[in-house]
Amino acid sequence: MDLREFMDMKKLQKIQDDFSNATGLAAIAVGKDGEYLTEGSNFTEFCMKYTRGSTEGNRRCIKCDNECKGTYFCHAGLMDFSVDIIVNGERMGAVIGGQVLPNEPDEEKFRQTAKELGIEPDSYIQALRKVPVSTEKKIRASAELLGVIVNQLVNLEFFKYNNAGKLDSVKDNIKQSGELVQTINEKTGYLKGIAKKQTILSLNATIEAARSGEAGVGFAVVAKSMQDLSNQSAGIYNDIEKSVEQITQLINSMTSLFDE
Repeated sequence: MDLREFMDMKKLQKIQDDFSNATGLAAIAVGKDGEYLTEGSNFTEFCMKYTRGSTEGNRRCIKCDNECKGTYFCHAGLMDFSVDIIVNGERMGAVIGGQVLPNEPDEEKFRQTAKELGIEPDSYIQALRKVPVSTEKKIRASAELLGVIVNQLVNLEFFKYNNAGKLDSVKDNIKQSGELVQTINEKTGYLKGIAKKQTILSLNATIEAARSGEAGVGFAVVAKSMQDLSNQSAGIYNDIEKSVEQITQLINSMTSLFDE
């Protein structure tokens, strides 16, 4: 899987740009095959134009890119970093960068490096003087923080991508459940109406049985049984209505979560 299949690269670019602006460190995201996924942020001429622009410098830079992990000193004397982007235990790419000095540079040492790389020393030193200077502690902490933020963002986007269909299905099922509960509520209302009619009929039957004297004794027993059954039914319907109301509240609460 490619990061670009589920990741909004604009979000990643913004975090990368904000990080570079805040820390002075250069940064760029690369895929698992090494292809660039974002535009470079805060890249220096010292690294890109001069060091990587020379044949020998580029060879050494590629060697560092392939072999170095975490936060490290590059062959040219600057500090760089490489933080893996991990999704479900799989390496999906990395955020690489740095291009900063951990202390004020020894210019004579860098002049010697320029000669080794076949670069005009004065131009190399002029570019060196534009490189941000920080402390090793801050550089390492900044790189670690960027790794945490990027990995959290990427994994959140992957979760949303991977579960979008499931969440839609849950939402549909909740909606259908709400409709079924509404149907139950309506049917219960009809049954309560029938129970009330049964109560009225049993009362009428009791009155008629009383008028009939001894001949209506058996009929009175039946009428009382109807009355008891009607009262029990009414109690059950009330309990159902309360349960339906609670279920409706729960469904509404779950539905509101999807609307936030």
